[in-house]
Order: sequence, then structure tokens, then C-alpha cells
Amino acid sequence: MGCKEMDAVTYSNPAVIDFIQRNMIPLRIQSDNAALALKFKIRWTPTALTLDKEGNEHYRTVGFLRPEALVSSLMLGIGRMRFDKGEYQGAISNFDKLIATSSKNDYVAEAIYFRGVARYKLTNDLRSMKEAYDRLLQEYPDSEWTEKAYPYKGLDI
Repeated sequence: MGCKEMDAVTYSNPAVIDFIQRNMIPLRIQSDNAALALKFKIRWTPTALTLDKEGNEHYRTVGFLRPEALVSSLMLGIGRMRFDKGEYQGAISNFDKLIATSSKNDYVAEAIYFRGVARYKLTNDLRSMKEAYDRLLQEYPDSEWTEKAYPYKGLDI
């Protein structure tokens, strides 16, 4: 499935349209635009990028996504952008919203991980990372994000 399926199934979905209209400025680049494909390192379509207003990339998804997965991905992208900019409280708010409103998926696992990191960056309290690991282990035991949080398993806090 590629861009035609994204058009038919995902981009035309009312929840996707609403989310994008409320939270993003969408820009669609045709896959045959060699200069932009090179600039943004597009190797496969569809590719969705979350960029800041300066054009810096903060998150990327490649391949077909169903509507809920695309919204989750975009929510995560916004949270990651805020995280990258050091806006930890805003990032936590984005991650919390994603965790609360999305079905169980890989984007939620990543949000749990980065929520823990953002809370740690904000407070310097390692309990944030231990809590993230514990939740990931319980809800996403096979996730790569659980593995990445593994060093915090043994924290005795």
C-alpha cells in the first residue's frame, strides 16, 4: 500500500483531517520532486515528517498508516519536536494526551519512554525513568522502548 491507499483510507478520514487542521500546517511533496526528496532523504513513500517552523525534522514515519496510527504518529512527532526544543512540560502534555487517547500501539510505547525522559529532564528525578520502565514492562514487554528503558530497571528509588 502506498500513497493512493493513504489518500483513500487515511488522509480522507475525518479524524485525520480534523487533527491536521487543528495542529499542523500540512505540506505535500510529490515523490518525483528530486530536490526535496534529496533534501529530506525520502527513500520510500509515503513518508510523513514532522518539521518545526525552521524546517528541522523531529519525527519521521515511512509506509502506509491507518488513520489512528497516523494521528498517533503526528501527536508523537509534535511531542518529540517540543522535547527536542527543550520544552519539556509541553512535551509531557503532548505525550500524556497521546497515551490517554490512543489505542495500544508502538507510538504510545515511545511516548511513555519519552514522557519519562522529559520528566527526568525537567526534575532530575530518576523515578521518572523507573516509572516509565515499569509501565513499559507491564504494558509493552516486547517493545524496543522497554529495552531502551532497561537500564532503569534496577533503580532502587
